[in-house]
Amino acid sequence: MTKAVPSPCIGLCRLNEQRLCIGCYRTVEEITGWRDRSEHDKAAIVRCIEERRQQHNT
Repeated sequence: MTKAVPSPCIGLCRLNEQRLCIGCYRTVEEITGWRDRSEHDKAAIVRCIEERRQQHNT
């Protein structure tokens, strides 16, 4: 059984000029398709989010 990947949403939903959410660092496509994605895909998005967060917080 695969463990469910929780949504990274923190309730601060606003897009920046790169069209990334300033709260969770997901793209619009990642946000709107989250519920229908596989757990594998969600885990990959979370890894991308961590990279984006590090890039924007440097």
